Parts: sequence; C-alpha cells; structure tokens
Amino acid sequence: MTPARSYLVGLIGAGVGPSLTPAMHMREARHHGLDYVYRTLDISELGYSPDRVGELLHTARALGYDAFNITHPGKQLVIEHLDRLDATAARLGAVNTVVFEDGESVGYNTDTTGFARALRTGLPDVPTRRVVQLGAGGAGTAVSDALLSHGVEHLTLVDLDTVRSERLAAELAERFPNSVVEASHPDKVETLLTLSDGVVNCTPMGMVEHPGLPLDAGLLRADLWVADIVYFPFETALLRAAADAGARTLHGGHMAAYQAADAFGHITGLEADPERVLSHLRELTAAR
Repeated sequence: MTPARSYLVGLIGAGVGPSLTPAMHMREARHHGLDYVYRTLDISELGYSPDRVGELLHTARALGYDAFNITHPGKQLVIEHLDRLDATAARLGAVNTVVFEDGESVGYNTDTTGFARALRTGLPDVPTRRVVQLGAGGAGTAVSDALLSHGVEHLTLVDLDTVRSERLAAELAERFPNSVVEASHPDKVETLLTLSDGVVNCTPMGMVEHPGLPLDAGLLRADLWVADIVYFPFETALLRAAADAGARTLHGGHMAAYQAADAFGHITGLEADPERVLSHLRELTAAR
C-alpha cells in the first residue's frame, strides 16, 4: 500500500496561537487520508519583527515546510520574498497562502475568493446595486474586491482612518472602472444606509475581544442585508440586531471556512468540501 502524501504546513502571523485554521485544515486532511501537520509560527512569541517574515519563510522552507498561510501583519510584507503571485494576489497586493511548488514559492489570496463564495452561497440573489462596507483594512481590501467582482455597482467604504479608506477607494475605482467606489466618513453611515441594499462589517467590532456593534442597531431594517466577517462568535451583536429587524444575514464563519477550503486546495491539489470545513469550524468554535 502506498503511504499517504505527507504535508507540513504553517501559519505565520502575530498572535496566531488561538487560531482555528490549523484544526480546520487537519480535520479536512483526515477526510482525504493525508498525513497533514499544521503548526503556528507566532512572530510575537518568536521575537521576530514583521519585516523578518521573509527570513522566517526561507528558514521554514529549508526545514521542509510545504506551504504557509500568512496573516497580519505579513500579507503585504511577504510579497517581495516570493517567486511569483497568482492573478488574484497580484491584483490585491496581498497574500494569505504561500505554496512551495516546482522549486518556486507561489503566493495566493483566498480571502477574496472565500468571501465571494460566501456571498454567492449564503446570500444568493440579494440586490447589490449599492453596498456600504465598514472597515478598509487588510480583510476589507479582500472583501471589497470580492463585492465589486460580484457585481456591486456602487460601493462606499467607511473607516475611522479616512486616509486608508480614500486610498483603497482610489485603487478599487481604477481596477473596477464600471463601478462607483467612494470613501465616506463614519458620521455619514445613517444617510448611506438609507440608500443601500446591504452592509458588510469588516472591522473587529463584534469579536469576543471587541464586543459591541459597528453601527447603530436602529439603522437596520428588513430590506437591508447584513454580512459580518467576524466568526468568533458566529452570531455577533450586529447579526442578532439585523435578524431582529428582519434582515437577511451572513455570518463570518462562511468566509473563514471557504478561504480555508480554497487554501487547502492550493496546498494539496485536492478539492476540499467547503460545507464540511464550515462544519469543522462550527464544532471548533462551539468547543471554545
């Protein structure tokens, strides 16, 4: 009997110890009969500054790692240390998956493909003429790309850091000339939502460490769909308030699971079952 292909995979980032990504990957690997070991490399615990991500990647590759997921703060910093990027990662200027294949280090971005799949499957047929996105950071960059690729006609980015939201809006407007992309200030959210079909939360607000809502619950209504990328907990305060208002909702577990499924595919060449990965994540979060 031929032994199963073995994989050694890692997650590089700051504060990644509690991440559920390793467990999601290893559970899915068991379904495929793979010998799959996934470890976290926390740069904070290792005493590495973010700009040493390339050094860490090079050392780990020499030690036999097959692939890595990259999270904050290394998604942009790692790019200069890679041999090439796939089209999505190159377009976004951010990488969350690195695979060592055919002697090359190749960067991918599954954050945007993960959210695109989440939107397609979790909120099918919702109107997407006008959408408000709260948060223009790293995750927000991937989500906004997915929204515009999905066909959003008018996207408004709202962030406390207006310079960041304006910069991202300008980049997106150039990449998606057939859509209107603009930045706005948080104090304009009430007016923006009255004109919008949907809103997406790409801020940390709603996480266990950042409880609360990113907007006034009184602004939510039944004909406004609401998506959140926070996945711990699945049901954030925002989504509870949206459901109470009769709105259709999408929890962050979809994006987290689907990006993991896409990354697993890049790493192994096998197709992960995204719904099974979502089930893994649901069980893992419930056990916390």
